[in-house]
Amino acid sequence: MVFKRRARRMRLGLGCYRVGPTWLWKALLVFVAIAFAGQLLGVIYNKGLQQDRSRWLFSSDGQGPSLGSCRPHSHVMFLKTHKTASSTILNILYRYGEEKDLHFALPLGYQFGYPLPFNAHRVKGYRGPRVAEFSIMGNHMRFNKPEVGKVMPADTFYFSILRDPVALTESSYAYYKAVAPAFKKAKGLGDFADNPRKYYDPRLRNNHYARNLLWFDFGLDHNANFSTTLAQRGEVAIQRAFKLILVSEHFDESMVLLRHALCWPLDAVVSFSLNARQQKSSGSSSWVDKAAAAQPPTMALTDNQRQKLREWNALDWHLYQAFNRSFWDEVDRFGRARMDQEVVLLRTRRELLAKACLREGGRPVEASRIRDKNIRPFQSGLVKILGYELQLGLDNATRQACLRMIRPEIQYKDLLDARQFPRAALQPAQAPPPAILAGGAYVRKGPFSQLRTGKLGVEGGGEGLGRESVIS
Repeated sequence: MVFKRRARRMRLGLGCYRVGPTWLWKALLVFVAIAFAGQLLGVIYNKGLQQDRSRWLFSSDGQGPSLGSCRPHSHVMFLKTHKTASSTILNILYRYGEEKDLHFALPLGYQFGYPLPFNAHRVKGYRGPRVAEFSIMGNHMRFNKPEVGKVMPADTFYFSILRDPVALTESSYAYYKAVAPAFKKAKGLGDFADNPRKYYDPRLRNNHYARNLLWFDFGLDHNANFSTTLAQRGEVAIQRAFKLILVSEHFDESMVLLRHALCWPLDAVVSFSLNARQQKSSGSSSWVDKAAAAQPPTMALTDNQRQKLREWNALDWHLYQAFNRSFWDEVDRFGRARMDQEVVLLRTRRELLAKACLREGGRPVEASRIRDKNIRPFQSGLVKILGYELQLGLDNATRQACLRMIRPEIQYKDLLDARQFPRAALQPAQAPPPAILAGGAYVRKGPFSQLRTGKLGVEGGGEGLGRESVIS
């Protein structure tokens, strides 16, 4: 009897022992389910936040002040002058055209046969006037308006940009030291400035980088002797061909004028400086200030040498002074107070996007420090060309938007080319890849058609100085 009671108590004890773990397991399962659900909701919530953040980052404040009832320009031609922050502007055009799925007039290589005057047949896919419509053109060329008119529609908006010829010569010397014979022979930029004619031979290929480079890019005779009549004639020809001439030293004001002229949203003209040679100096107000704050000895110039460079580049100096005046006349018509407000808005927007998109506080970095080799800038000349690193952990939409803003010119052109001509991208190349000079410039060699010489590029023709096309 005693034994039976003990057995009964043991069975009850064991039953109680089994009931305990069952409730614990149930509680544990409920806890795990709640935790999993919370985690799942958190992922969904965070994903939603990322999407909302992306939409907010690139939409809410990206339109800028109202542009009224104007219609956005979709036919745009930009004359990409050398060493004037033109790569940054080309990125703006590439981004806008890509986002709007516009058709680009792209070169067969990376430039339109430069330094020869532009010819319509240098455009990939060109089959004759008005056969196919092109919306945006902006790669390097030596301007030739009649030929450009064969490619671009009649309502195309033409614009370009200028820079102080002294600062431009400093940059040109740094980039083309090993390419331009006049620069190659000089011990330093100051040595060249003291006596340019000692080193300059107009017959030698690529010496156009060493004298009146702006005048040359506009298709004019850069070796002509200066006269007020000649300079004013070139100025008028450019005024007739272009609706807007921007100024590199006033880049932000230029972008405000460009945005209103094109009727584009604010984000379309917000940019990060591309092809920069160094980080932004502490005392500079310009995002695209590429002149070194402390020049190396070979680049240092005295005031007297700067004046000599202005005299050597007298045709460019005339253009810069004339269009700097017309630029500020345009700002006055726009309204100084209104311009100040929109510049602040533009810079605020740039800083916001830089913090969201870029590492290193938005500062450009050396190419070797950029992990993604696909966005490393091409190196050319005496000074390292900087690029950008994207922030880690960006959602895909934000990353793609940020990537467009920092993608180097050569890589961007290749991407657009592959999208616009997918069949050609799948076929093996018909020509060997470009060679690279010691100076870091791409070079393409080959026969080109003979063009008429001696006339203004803005009116037609122009002089051909060689068979090589140097990519910068």
